[in-house]
Amino acid sequence: MIIKLLSCNQDRPDRRAIARMIGDIADGVDHNLANELTDIIIEGSPVDIEVSSNESSAYRALRKADIEYEIVE
Repeated sequence: MIIKLLSCNQDRPDRRAIARMIGDIADGVDHNLANELTDIIIEGSPVDIEVSSNESSAYRALRKADIEYEIVE
């Protein structure tokens, strides 16, 4: 499944926590790529990630991090 991360709505986003969460839920994303994707989301640009296992916990993690997302596929 592909999820488009649209934006982060936190007033003061915790970059490390968001990057760790992205690394945990996304397939094929290492620490460096997770940091880069976090920077892109915080700046306001959308990114796509692929999630293949435990999709419901991925949705919970995104809601907890206050990240807007949409399911692409």
